Amino acid sequence: MTVSLKVNGTVRTVPAEPDTPLLYVLRNDLELNGAKFGCGLAQCGACTVLVDGSPVRSCVTTVGSLGASEVTTIEGLGTIATPHPLQRAFMEEQAAQCGYCINGMIMTAKPLLDRTALAGNLCRCGTHGRIIRAVLRAAEEMKRN
Repeated sequence: MTVSLKVNGTVRTVPAEPDTPLLYVLRNDLELNGAKFGCGLAQCGACTVLVDGSPVRSCVTTVGSLGASEVTTIEGLGTIATPHPLQRAFMEEQAAQCGYCINGMIMTAKPLLDRTALAGNLCRCGTHGRIIRAVLRAAEEMKRN
């Protein structure tokens, strides 16, 4: 049986049963190795990809459940020559040690940044930078509690 998937903007047809985990198709058939096999239980996030812009764990998402959805892998975010801002920031901050989890971290952060939750609010006095820092500080505090 074959399955057609739209991955990183291109429709690809692969030999797979509908209950095959998306992770296996990405790595074994499409040679997109950014998503990693971690726990196999959707708990660690190493296999995270975006499906229609939302992060999903590809180790437990079957290719048959995708329908016409668009899958974006870390390879689809940017290139070596022009990395996505998240990829560039992770490199500049040296945010990876072994790097195994970084795919999942970046792919989970992207929809957060895409939401631009404060985009509809304007600050007349120009303290946007301080406002963003305050939101980030609150996020850090909330994470500790």
